[in-house]
Amino acid sequence: METITNFIWRMLKEDNPSDRKQDVKEVIMTIQDFKGAEAITYGNRINVSAIYLEGYQGNVTWEFTSLIYHEMTHVWQWTGAGQAPIGLIEGIADYTILKANYYPKGFAKPRMGNRWDQGYDFTARFLEYCEGIKSGFLAALNKKMKNAFSVNYFVELLGKSVDELFKEYKA
Repeated sequence: METITNFIWRMLKEDNPSDRKQDVKEVIMTIQDFKGAEAITYGNRINVSAIYLEGYQGNVTWEFTSLIYHEMTHVWQWTGAGQAPIGLIEGIADYTILKANYYPKGFAKPRMGNRWDQGYDFTARFLEYCEGIKSGFLAALNKKMKNAFSVNYFVELLGKSVDELFKEYKA
């Protein structure tokens, strides 16, 4: 978890401890029997589904590591004080597994998806496109989301509305 945390801090350009969430002193992970999700994170608590892991067909160590990259991102990312679209929050977490090279075979390809905030791998690919326009975009977006969220952050950071960017991404 320390290696993954350091990866996330580097990705989000949170090298200075004052840039990070100050209320997270420890991360608690449990593996429990529950259905409906691979894992769920609340604050600094990660709950991983034992049922999901038990039924996983493939390299379970690789899948568990991928899950932890995703869930640890939720621990450290900003959410605009709960105002950011859930699709963006999940997309940032999946962007982490994309950058860490822990994304699954069925992960969305570039230009897939119907909305910029569709979530998970679709939004991760859109964020990858935005990062290609301006290196450091994702870290800057995350920093702006510390206390609030606005779609105008895309204009401020990339000079175009999120709808314009998504249209260009899809073209």
